[in-house]
Amino acid sequence: MTIDWILVAATFGIGIVVGLTGMGGGALMTPVLVLFFNIPPLTAVSSDLVAAAVMKPVGSVVHLRRGTVNLPLVKWLAIGSVPAAFCGVLVARAMGSGQAVQDGIQVALGVALLVAAAGLTVRAFLRLVERAKVRDGRAAPLPQDRPDVTVRVVPTVIVGAVGGIVVGITSVGSGSLIIIALMALYPALKASQLVGTDLVQAVPLVAAAAIGHILFGDFQLSLTLSLLIGCVPGAWLGARISSRAPGGLVRRALAFVLLASALKLLGVPTLTTGIVLVVVLLAAPLVWFVVRRHYGFPGFVDRQAAKARRAAKAEREREPAGQDAGGPSGH
Repeated sequence: MTIDWILVAATFGIGIVVGLTGMGGGALMTPVLVLFFNIPPLTAVSSDLVAAAVMKPVGSVVHLRRGTVNLPLVKWLAIGSVPAAFCGVLVARAMGSGQAVQDGIQVALGVALLVAAAGLTVRAFLRLVERAKVRDGRAAPLPQDRPDVTVRVVPTVIVGAVGGIVVGITSVGSGSLIIIALMALYPALKASQLVGTDLVQAVPLVAAAAIGHILFGDFQLSLTLSLLIGCVPGAWLGARISSRAPGGLVRRALAFVLLASALKLLGVPTLTTGIVLVVVLLAAPLVWFVVRRHYGFPGFVDRQAAKARRAAKAEREREPAGQDAGGPSGH
């Protein structure tokens, strides 16, 4: 059994992306396997899903410990996604190669990812405008705490089912497709909660699809071991960064991964994709600097001040619990 260490290095980077953003596993892993390592598509999908079934829980444990997971959402998503994922494998087998169908799904998903990336950018801009209005006294202060999320059962189950079918057929969507839907259905979720909830709901979803591909796909143990050696520690590291990182940083990473995944799913050549991503990486901070200055904010965020504000907020949130614990009951 041969381990491909170049593949291990590549999957370590992908694992970090998955742990950090909750997405990019199938949308990045499968194209990397096919385009750079000449793995047959069905083999890539099967091995990617089995590796993801091991990788996803690693990142999920970190988020569960940090309290950045909405478990009721996970439950209703899983009710829809788990049976649908297994059925998706059967659908893929019934379609044969199904290349035209898979191409159509990937194009649609690529467009959705582009829309989501644009949506994150617009959301950040609108938030900046709101802060400027509050500062100038033209609007009421922004709420400091987000309201509790009320689960919308039927739409959530439908999202899980659609995501499960797509994952079962293509291995893409356990993070990318469902995280877009979660952003639309539950805008009150914080960035870290969005990532944590998506990672945990993907565990049973990917496990169901992986079992289906072991039984009916083209699973290869040696390839899967190479994927696991790289992506498991990567996912653990990425999840630790995500659970502690500021929401703005996670949202920027989400937008960047959405764009990268979309370009590959839409069939953009690798060189062109790389050029676009480098341009975005270099130009986006400059553009954001100009926008912030235009609205009267410092060009760069004062990280120390922001850290102090987060620490003060965390201290305020802990105070009631501390007072209760020190109460006279002693229980």
